[in-house]
Amino acid sequence: MDKLYVIIPAYNEEDNIDLLIRDWYPLVEKIGNDSRLVIIDDGSIDSTYSKILEYSENLNMLEAISKKNGGHGATILYGYKYAIEKGADFVFQTDSDGQTLPSEFWQLWEERNNYNMLIGNRKNRKDGLSRIMVTKVLKLVIRIYFKENIVDANTPFRLMDTSTLNNYIDLIPEDYNLSNILLTVIYSKKKIKIKFFPITFNPRQAGVNSINMKKIFNIAKQAIKDFKVLAKTI
Repeated sequence: MDKLYVIIPAYNEEDNIDLLIRDWYPLVEKIGNDSRLVIIDDGSIDSTYSKILEYSENLNMLEAISKKNGGHGATILYGYKYAIEKGADFVFQTDSDGQTLPSEFWQLWEERNNYNMLIGNRKNRKDGLSRIMVTKVLKLVIRIYFKENIVDANTPFRLMDTSTLNNYIDLIPEDYNLSNILLTVIYSKKKIKIKFFPITFNPRQAGVNSINMKKIFNIAKQAIKDFKVLAKTI
């Protein structure tokens, strides 16, 4: 029987946590087999962590983890390593802003034994032009530096078997900000089996987006610098 760890990073998401847990907790309950919903608070300065803790007192398949702020990429990397350490067979990652739908997880789960990485493809995105443009720029940069044409390398909706993940996770620099992108590139370069599924990608459900245009520009600028170096090692 397969044990699943759902890894969700959260930063200042007090307005979304209630809905997030109501949406995703039933999924791990249905799978069972000592599966877990793991929400990792990335050094929030609001009540995010205390809310997760409160829920975890009554939901035994929910784990609340708090860590020093390190950014989205570092937090999901922390979560992946945690799932591997705890003996999960599969790890699924999504975000805490309510943009993805639990109902669309099952199409990935059904194919879990046929592919090593299953990723949502955000075909009809509703999260703003700036973010869509960043994805397009990153796709171009990946093609230039890694010679890989990847549909949607950074989607926060992915299912991976931990045995394969464990073989490659150490290729990602510690605390790296674009962990999901680099993981997708690594799998693609190594000819590991990947499948993309079309998914819904809604606007943020509540709260304030911590990513602004300045941050987006800096992320893209840093990605170019990093990819120049990483392309030689992957």
